[in-house]
Amino acid sequence: METKTTKMPKVAKVKNKAPAEIQITAEQLLREAKERDLEILPPPPKQKISDPEELRDYQHRKRKAFEDNIRKNRMVIGNWLKYAQWEESQKQVQRARSIYERALDVDHRNVTLW
Repeated sequence: METKTTKMPKVAKVKNKAPAEIQITAEQLLREAKERDLEILPPPPKQKISDPEELRDYQHRKRKAFEDNIRKNRMVIGNWLKYAQWEESQKQVQRARSIYERALDVDHRNVTLW
């Protein structure tokens, strides 16, 4: 009968246990990280659609992205809801209704869908 010994990971030893000259709270660290995050990421550019062809292209790209998300994991109801709500925002009520019906085929017991 073979017995295997499990090796415990080595714990790093702290050499300097003296308190730091300047004490920083966790709140300060989080605030600084948030500020740096805001500095790095510029706001996304506003997209202005000027003609019907550009609008159709935009809608086609968005629909493809939503359908791809649904195809990856059909059981994520949030993807279905976002897609249907986006269609509603585009004044496409029939499409939104169709998406809700498709979502109900996947999970007819989901209260959020109803």
